[in-house]
Amino acid sequence: MSRVEISAGEPFEKALRRFKKKIERDGIIKLLKARKHYEKPSERRRRKQREARSNRKRDYR
Repeated sequence: MSRVEISAGEPFEKALRRFKKKIERDGIIKLLKARKHYEKPSERRRRKQREARSNRKRDYR
């Protein structure tokens, strides 16, 4: 579970922005979007292959 400590006198909006960034970095948003609908096993395999290919391209740069 992601948690953000709020210091005294810190505006709520600033803490909320930090929280949103933290859950984005942790991958929680991506996970929620992936679980929003059912993904067939064949679609999951294809997606993972695409992601692996894009990660390999990124590693070479």
